[in-house]
Amino acid sequence: MNRIQNTFRASRRRLFAAAALLALLAGCCGKQNTTASAPAVQPPPPHVVSYATKFPQTENPISEGVHWVGGKTLGVDWGDVSTKPGYAVGHASAAKFGDSVAVLTGDWPPNQSVEAVVDRRKVFNAPEVTLRLRTSLAKHLCDGYEISYSAKDTDSDYFIIVRWNGGSGDFTVLADGQGKQYGVKTGDVIKATIVGNIIKTYKNGVLMGTAKDNTYIFGKPGFGFNAGKNGDYGFSSFSVIATDATTF
Repeated sequence: MNRIQNTFRASRRRLFAAAALLALLAGCCGKQNTTASAPAVQPPPPHVVSYATKFPQTENPISEGVHWVGGKTLGVDWGDVSTKPGYAVGHASAAKFGDSVAVLTGDWPPNQSVEAVVDRRKVFNAPEVTLRLRTSLAKHLCDGYEISYSAKDTDSDYFIIVRWNGGSGDFTVLADGQGKQYGVKTGDVIKATIVGNIIKTYKNGVLMGTAKDNTYIFGKPGFGFNAGKNGDYGFSSFSVIATDATTF
């Protein structure tokens, strides 16, 4: 009897050992999940658009292959810009606020950085050079942001950041400053940027002013000059880069 019990116990031990081995083998050799994990979705690269010119042609109004539209040609109530090689100048309308305006065509991302090199020749009265951000131009409508510098080279020079509200003479001053440090002359580089709702302007790389405004979230870059007869002055070059990223 004891021999039978011992044999039975030995058989049970062998059975349990075999069962454990099978379970271990099943765990090691069972069907593996061969489905590869999906790769992480990468955001699309930023949309970047740029344009640069040294005004190589003689044109009135500026076009450069239909890259530009003008304040008189399209907007009616403002003036156009003309060019000759290396020089862009404004032709204001007869209206009190008939600034000359040139706006780039095409689709432009909202965050924009615009700069131009000043060419001041013989000036009088109130010469003013202007950069434009997020501008829309249509018949009897011009809106967006204007950043302007005085070109008199006196203690009464100034800069302004202005929101154009659409109609001729309808504008809101967002920031300004007065003093000779804001005046510009030949060779000075003026720059204006907008990222989100923050507008900044620079002269020769130095920050000159900042403004905040939520009105316009899109539009086109451009440039221009103020109304009236103020002498012979303009830009010798212009460039812009725009992106939907938060840095240029």
